[in-house]
Amino acid sequence: MRQEILPIERKPKILLIAINAKYIHSNLAVHSLKAYAQEYQDFIEIAEYTINHRVSYLLQEIYKQKPDILCFSCYIWNLRQVQELIVELHKLLPQAPIWVGGPEVSYEPEQFLREYPMVTGVILGEGEASFRQLCAHYLHKIEAGALPQIPGLLFYRAEEGFVRTPPRPPLPMDDLPFCYASLEAFENRIIYYETSRGCPFSCSYCLSSIEKGLRFRSLSLVREELQFFLDHRVPQVKFVDRTFNCSHGHAMAVWQYIKDHDNGVTNFHFEISADLLTEEELALLSSLRPGLVQLEIGVQSTHTPTIREIRRTMDLPRLQNAFCHIQQAGNIHQHLDLIAGLPEEGFEDFAESFRQVYLWKPQQLQLGFLKVLKGSRIYGHREEYGLICQQYPPYEVLATKWISYDELLDIKLVEEMLEVYYNSAQFVLTMKVLELTCENPFFLYLELGRFYERQGLLAASHSRLRRAEILLEFARERDGQHLGLYQESLTFDLYSRENMKTRPSWSPAPASYKAETRRYCLKGKLSHLEPFCYDMEFLQESRTIAVYPSKLPEKQFWLFDYEDRNPLDRQAKAQKVQ
Repeated sequence: MRQEILPIERKPKILLIAINAKYIHSNLAVHSLKAYAQEYQDFIEIAEYTINHRVSYLLQEIYKQKPDILCFSCYIWNLRQVQELIVELHKLLPQAPIWVGGPEVSYEPEQFLREYPMVTGVILGEGEASFRQLCAHYLHKIEAGALPQIPGLLFYRAEEGFVRTPPRPPLPMDDLPFCYASLEAFENRIIYYETSRGCPFSCSYCLSSIEKGLRFRSLSLVREELQFFLDHRVPQVKFVDRTFNCSHGHAMAVWQYIKDHDNGVTNFHFEISADLLTEEELALLSSLRPGLVQLEIGVQSTHTPTIREIRRTMDLPRLQNAFCHIQQAGNIHQHLDLIAGLPEEGFEDFAESFRQVYLWKPQQLQLGFLKVLKGSRIYGHREEYGLICQQYPPYEVLATKWISYDELLDIKLVEEMLEVYYNSAQFVLTMKVLELTCENPFFLYLELGRFYERQGLLAASHSRLRRAEILLEFARERDGQHLGLYQESLTFDLYSRENMKTRPSWSPAPASYKAETRRYCLKGKLSHLEPFCYDMEFLQESRTIAVYPSKLPEKQFWLFDYEDRNPLDRQAKAQKVQ
């Protein structure tokens, strides 16, 4: 039986609960809710967990805090745990109102309340002001019957049925308090920060396109808050603005400020549309300290019918030019995204999108799979697209009329191999050589994944050295005539990351070079000297190669310096010595 919504008789403890995807993540939403309800700080506590915790553990930890009101922040990565928890917590704390909010419950909230009648109500959309008024309601600061007058809520009453209060107008960004006055709760975690809300685009797979309007925080406040992060030498600040550079003036001001006040430690992450970058912005970005900024750029697809169908605004040639301009400067880590399972894109089309973007050689290329989010335009066109997706979060695509589940499983193999052998930046030279064996690198990674499958290697956890051994086995099968080259490129790749305690089995210890090692390895274990018979310099010179490197008339020595690392990929500095 659904609980009546009435103020309780004593001052309650209001618990905001966040279940994050990883320990290093923090939940900006719950901290922003608490900061906005300033006058009720003494009654509000935040509990953050991760999806790796067992539900039984979460249940006992929440229960032991003896909350009077429970508020859950709901996302696709944590909804299953939240659903289990609200059922069990209602049994243990039957008098405690349970409120939920976030994108996973804001679209089709009536259905959620039907399935979970023990939930008191849903905070719809932007939650700060609604949560603040709920606090006032439960703390007896407003009259008992005032709940229907609080905008932005949905709840149920036996005599009235579902009650949806009027939508709440968006808050001015400057009204949101800075929620990082104390950093104790964020030690060893990524700081998430927003300077705008809304998105100017209408991509059909994204919920950001639903929110109308675009709001910015005033630059005077932004500069003050950025300086706080810089003064406290926060390792990373991740901007959650949906398209950070949609306002030229705003983006330039922020990038100029972090350049002028760079502390040499803090890294800033931005999600941008690269095709919007102006010459002025590119010039400024190219002048930043290496490692100060990293950029996440959503390409999603290069297939024109797909881009058109998902209503994505993108000038692909301009995006590529901007990407290459930044890449040539060599100072910014660039992360590109593709999405498999989009409308109009079949398996071969996706493989071609992969080929085009892979050849740009970003530091990271992430393959994602379409999430069919409630409230998105794609969700409303499921039947038209023949779209089959998971019934439960994360609602991932299983098939469309353009791509089968078998084909998506092949793309998952590519994704796994790409993470291990490309995005890790641990096998750079070897993968560059292997790319010579295939016109489209997509099929190279697919064959590598199938090799793992045949050998029964997919389910196991492998060390980096074992990953290298497996790659060498694959190279022997695929391109055995160049086995000696692969052995050397793998040796170079391994020593580029660390001074290995155990030498690779295919590379015996060069006992005859002890004198050279003593001469050049002046930093002891923080450096390493290694001889090579193939032209490693040729392999390093360009991002792609057209021919195999030649075998040298005599061995060359390379010195690896582990105190001098590339800030973008953490590779040790390697230089040829005479």
